[in-house]
Amino acid sequence: MSTVTTSPPLSPSLTAAYRYCEIVTGQQARNFAYGIRLLPAAERRAMSALYAFSRRVDDIGDGSLDDAVKESRLKETRDLLRQIRAGEIADDATDPVAVALADAADRFPIPLDGLDELIDGVLMDVHGRSYETWEELRDYCRCVAGAVGRLSLGVFGTVPGAPGAERAPQFADTLGLALQLTNILRDLREDAAEGRSYLPAEDLRAYGCTDGFNRSQPQPGADFDGLVRFQVHRARRLFADGYRLLPMLDRRSGACVAAMAGIYHRLLDHIAADPAAVLRGRVSLPAPQKALVAVRGLAGLDARRAVRKRP
Repeated sequence: MSTVTTSPPLSPSLTAAYRYCEIVTGQQARNFAYGIRLLPAAERRAMSALYAFSRRVDDIGDGSLDDAVKESRLKETRDLLRQIRAGEIADDATDPVAVALADAADRFPIPLDGLDELIDGVLMDVHGRSYETWEELRDYCRCVAGAVGRLSLGVFGTVPGAPGAERAPQFADTLGLALQLTNILRDLREDAAEGRSYLPAEDLRAYGCTDGFNRSQPQPGADFDGLVRFQVHRARRLFADGYRLLPMLDRRSGACVAAMAGIYHRLLDHIAADPAAVLRGRVSLPAPQKALVAVRGLAGLDARRAVRKRP
């Protein structure tokens, strides 16, 4: 399917709005910014607009405001999204994120309902929801990350005639789940400090980790390594399924997705090698390894592997 529609060139106000979104993306999401550098300019701008709007939603949920105020701000953000969807945002409006996202939605078939799902997921955080089973956590991950995968697919599109392209949204959704579960593992200690717990309660009980993660060492008697490696295995299965999206994308879009997903997949390898590292601090990937992941994406290595190793 086609990814971009015929649109006029950027006005100075649109250029400034997109530039603002690119700055936000570069400052707040290094892995994401690293991946979208591989895209053509129009797609890169649209992805930055999506990120900037999503970042706004996340910042409301993660901020220090009272819950009632957070709910009010999220309602205002949902109202703004309605205006964007209705085409009510002028190029010279004062909100650069709204201006950029409205233009991106004009140029690409972006399913903006996915941003409503993101708001729904952040409301789960505001309400302090916890998750008893993987099925419950999966629903949350679909809201906050799977939806972002489907939004991104609206920018990327699929290669005309790609076999199985009707399943591309499903694979994009699954890849988002894989990234989010990796995030949850990486941020165990940080989330615990904020009073949040995402891993399924049934898994915490099974591995004796019910005391939480507010310490630099696992709780005595717990099989923390087993818990983490169980989640790593779950995430790897999600990656394996989600990677089936790659052959359906054009070369540069596929390279972008492969780079972002590859960075997180390698983070999983680091976490699996030393599970307790997530309690000592944030696990990250060195810049040379990120560059290697980008090279693999550009070379199409991950896309070819996805074709060979279908679940």
